[in-house]
Amino acid sequence: MNTLLDGLGRKIEYLRISVTDKCNLRCIYCMPEHGICSKPQNEILRFEEVLRFVKCAAELGISKIRVTGGEPLIRRGIVDFIGHLTKVPGIEEVSMTTNGTLLKDLVWQLKENGLARVNISLDTLNAEKFKHVTRWGKLENVWSGIEAALEAELVPVKINTVLMRGFNDDEIMDFVNLTLRKPLHVRFIELMPIGESDNWWQDAFLPARHVLGLIQKHYDLRVSAGLAGYGPAFCYQLPGSQGSIGFITAISEHFCSKCNRMRLTADGKLRPCLQDSFEVDVKPMLRGEQAGDKLKELILQAVNMKPIRHYLVEGWKGQERLMSDIGG
Repeated sequence: MNTLLDGLGRKIEYLRISVTDKCNLRCIYCMPEHGICSKPQNEILRFEEVLRFVKCAAELGISKIRVTGGEPLIRRGIVDFIGHLTKVPGIEEVSMTTNGTLLKDLVWQLKENGLARVNISLDTLNAEKFKHVTRWGKLENVWSGIEAALEAELVPVKINTVLMRGFNDDEIMDFVNLTLRKPLHVRFIELMPIGESDNWWQDAFLPARHVLGLIQKHYDLRVSAGLAGYGPAFCYQLPGSQGSIGFITAISEHFCSKCNRMRLTADGKLRPCLQDSFEVDVKPMLRGEQAGDKLKELILQAVNMKPIRHYLVEGWKGQERLMSDIGG
């Protein structure tokens, strides 16, 4: 397999693919209550175009794919698309990030089509608070998805929990104790200014190290070697736990020096960094009659423009896209 290196010598092997900018929830830090102005259907990459891109990227050295949205499970044909992705030569693993609300009914089909594992977004274990943070979601739907993922052995099943002071900081130990009862792997994620939260994130920001200190008052933690997923979390286990806890410190201790990922947006822009607005438009090439080496040149251009680090602490100002439009 080829090795894909950026201008700083980082090995780039992980591609996040957004298949839709639409979502069936409206999480307060991600999307406005009225939603976003979704792009016309003809601007969204067709699945065959995404596959065309992945085949070229895999020949360059991409080996891991994560499918995201918006909410990926709302896109028609997603199950078959997963099956096609897993058959691309050079792709070793296909995973998904989802809000879990639609997972129960699709989980076995996804498993049969080769999906390896899922990350499920869940910021609270309280039904009323869940409705508030998502604006109308039902917690029981997500729990049904989590249970189904465990039953289907889409493992490790990771829970992505965005830390917010004054909202879910009183539930930290509840999430931690989940890992004692079930083989769930909770990832506490620092709140980032990603559009909707730009004006209030600093008031709600909770450093991961502070949360770790709180947990250590209750449990002796041991460092975990981590899990499949090429994620940036530093991980721990409680004595006797079935799962683990991890911390993603995008703000307080950024991990840009080890970043190995690129993002392909639903409308065909290749983005080297979540926060940096630089993008390479690959859609015209994918819709032309010939791509091949020219498409690879565009991919290499984007890889070589990957910045040394992000500057999220300065906010999301000047960005045209929200997080849902980029892909989680």
